[in-house]
Amino acid sequence: PAIMAAVSICKPDVFMMMGGAHAIAAMAYGSFTGKPADVIVGPGNRFVAEAKRQLFGKIGIDVFAGPTESLVIADGSADPYVVAIDLMSQAEHGYDSPVWLVTDSQELAEKVMEKMPEVIDDLPESEVATASWRDYGEVVLCSTREELLAVMNDYAAEHVQVIAEDLDWWLENLTNYGSLFLGEECTVPYGDKTTGTNHILPTNKAARYSGGLSVGKFIKVVTYQK
Repeated sequence: PAIMAAVSICKPDVFMMMGGAHAIAAMAYGSFTGKPADVIVGPGNRFVAEAKRQLFGKIGIDVFAGPTESLVIADGSADPYVVAIDLMSQAEHGYDSPVWLVTDSQELAEKVMEKMPEVIDDLPESEVATASWRDYGEVVLCSTREELLAVMNDYAAEHVQVIAEDLDWWLENLTNYGSLFLGEECTVPYGDKTTGTNHILPTNKAARYSGGLSVGKFIKVVTYQK
């Protein structure tokens, strides 16, 4: 019903009930419609992402996305258990999904590393999160808030959650991220399912030059002289 409601507003010309890399190819080359696409956007698995990457240039795309990644900035005021839970909730996305903790509190860093195996083992199926944390997890210890900021902007993570004091300062100074989650109560899964912000976001440091999918991806800037 929700899709049909959107259809009644947008009135698309064509529906194609297909998915996967072959759907990307069909749209790019105009199969079934005779009208090759100008831009192809939206989420998909690694094969869809690779198809979009190979066809970029022939078509426009939103971002080359995946694997998903999440970074938590936390100071000494953060609850280590909450931080560990939020890291775990993203590590279970896939075997190659990196999660990072950046903090200026050695005590917090040590407690989070101690709790990670515990919270991962609580998962019904812990194999994926175990591999992700073991192979791609990082804990970065910094000296100052400014150093935390520099590290975070260099990582340019897809999801950034701040569990620290003075949230307004972080909002004003953070620049490179796909989507920002401010406060202990604002966990990343809310962005997946509830809060309504777009969740097709840049990964692999693409947040240095691109935001997530938005209406801006369909706006073309042109110039003229007379």
